[in-house]
Amino acid sequence: LFCPCLIYGAYIFLPFDAPLLPTTSARLVYTLRCTAFATFPIVLGMIVSGISRLCSSALEPFGELHREVEIHRTYVSQSVNLFILYFFNMAVLATYLPQELLKLIPLLTALFAISRLIFWASYAIGRSFRAFGFSMTFLPLLAMLLWNLYGMFILEPENLLS
Repeated sequence: LFCPCLIYGAYIFLPFDAPLLPTTSARLVYTLRCTAFATFPIVLGMIVSGISRLCSSALEPFGELHREVEIHRTYVSQSVNLFILYFFNMAVLATYLPQELLKLIPLLTALFAISRLIFWASYAIGRSFRAFGFSMTFLPLLAMLLWNLYGMFILEPENLLS
């Protein structure tokens, strides 16, 4: 319930609009530019993972990882997997959204980045706390997937492969 309320509040109260994007290629370029910001938590996680691996007290560089190193490595791995799903769903979503709803693209990108950072922090605190951050990432992704499937099979089935 938190994610739809957050997105709706940001959509209503943030004072920006998406530029006029009449063609599909312009929408995809806009989406590419927005989703580049979603890689920030992943790159940050890679940097922290590398630093924690260098600073760990392990004598064997390829041996068993300490918990603090394993947390960052797992976070980066899961974030990359979720980003791939997020990116493809966002690209398809940009082709189906009407012009007045294209403001959702940067808002969903910001939600993805913030929720990955929340997941990372809660994962470092304890494994039982990570459900909130994961659900903030996964449930909007699931909603995008369902909307994309609805758009492909119900709204425009004749343009499915065009």
